[in-house]
Amino acid sequence: MQRLKWFGLGIVLLFAVTLQAQLPGGPSTPQFSAAFSKLFGEHKAFSADMDMEMTQPGTTEPLFTPGKISYLDGKSRMEIDLSRAKGPQLPAGMAEQLKAMGMGQMTMISEEGKGSSYIVYPTLQAYATIPTPDSKAADDSKIKMDSTELGKETIDGQACVKNKVIITEGDGAKSEATVWNATELKKFPVRIETAKDGTKVRMSFKNVKLEKPDTKLFDAPAGYKKYDSVQGMLQEAIMKSIQGGAK
Repeated sequence: MQRLKWFGLGIVLLFAVTLQAQLPGGPSTPQFSAAFSKLFGEHKAFSADMDMEMTQPGTTEPLFTPGKISYLDGKSRMEIDLSRAKGPQLPAGMAEQLKAMGMGQMTMISEEGKGSSYIVYPTLQAYATIPTPDSKAADDSKIKMDSTELGKETIDGQACVKNKVIITEGDGAKSEATVWNATELKKFPVRIETAKDGTKVRMSFKNVKLEKPDTKLFDAPAGYKKYDSVQGMLQEAIMKSIQGGAK
């Protein structure tokens, strides 16, 4: 049982980090980069329900995880519902185990250019600060975005313009994405797809609100226990779960 828990957690954390690395400007640790924010155009404040799908080489079915996203002037909050994650990569019963241990919900909070991010488990009332050593404050004016229209499609009832987007950062690094911009949502991207090294990622957004989220959403949670590492936080939670189950 303990092996199942550790394997499942490893898959979920790998998903989070791999997802971020796939996105334009994505670092090796969770962060909503300045380059990625370019895909959202003029929208500097919004919130939405979010579905994430990741298909890795050698697999035909994606790893699916639902959640929510909030964004405000370079600050981002991604709430991931691990209890509803599904896919052939996950061992049977993992979602139920995570929920039982209080790990069914995970939140990642980051800020462009800041040297650290937060990983929060609300049910555990705990969070860890993780370093983002490859984070840097990007000069928006040096990030270029070229867009080519590929056609028009309807996504979840939204009339969209499908675009191929190439983002070039100040250091010359290029990223490519396919983006569906909703006409009635001021070109908000209701779907973003990327592919890198054989791994494909799709992010879909619904119930989009083009208004400022509460600024407190991007702060470290008050009253929660702070850990120096995600590993330490998860290890303590797992040991408590094992000890509780042994009683």
